[in-house]
Amino acid sequence: MTALDEKLRTRGELARECAAWRNEGISVVLVNGAFDVLHVGHLRYLAGAAKLGDRLVVAVNSDHSVQTSKGPLRPIIPENERVEILSHLEMVDRLCLFDEPTVGEVLLELRPQIHAKGTDYTVDSVPEREIVRSYGGKTAICGDPKDHATTDLIRIIVERFGDL
Repeated sequence: MTALDEKLRTRGELARECAAWRNEGISVVLVNGAFDVLHVGHLRYLAGAAKLGDRLVVAVNSDHSVQTSKGPLRPIIPENERVEILSHLEMVDRLCLFDEPTVGEVLLELRPQIHAKGTDYTVDSVPEREIVRSYGGKTAICGDPKDHATTDLIRIIVERFGDL
């Protein structure tokens, strides 16, 4: 069995697993994002989130979802490869893909105790904070200052190597 097979779940499977963990007193932290061109900012975000609870679930934007939010040229890395890369990270316990424009439906289905977002947000600016609050969860901010972004990496690569 591969790391991907061990960690990637459908949302239905993951909802049942999260419910079982809650019943056992195991706390679930959910993070979400595209995780396109994985970089140190992503790793620091994931590591910080993992420290907030017992299990880290990563909801990954599908290719369609990324294209809708970031434009037709994104993602750089297709969803099947992004989840495979993430599956090899020790701090990641489970993964799921989502196609919606926001992670709101995933949060309602999985009901993690903590929804963790990066430092480009505040607890009050997280769009899904009311959804999380509605079922008794908490919103947390973690990771390093937002000094790293895939968009910035793409710009640097184009500037340095655009005429190859």
